[in-house]
Amino acid sequence: MSFVVDVEKQCGCIKKSNYTFPKTFDSREKAEYEALELANKMNAEFCKKHRFYVNKEDDKFTIMVELACPNA
Repeated sequence: MSFVVDVEKQCGCIKKSNYTFPKTFDSREKAEYEALELANKMNAEFCKKHRFYVNKEDDKFTIMVELACPNA
């Protein structure tokens, strides 16, 4: 069984980055770790207009994108 890490929608920061999606892994643990690491990196390194978090569903980990709170 393969596990997938993907992005809900690709904002400009993701499109400009070196990240490519979807990513496929052979274990749930590796996919979950990668998804969480990527979301954390995106929150730390990108423009701060968006917030990234991981949604887990069956064999897919989706990095969700939402507008960041202006006071964050």
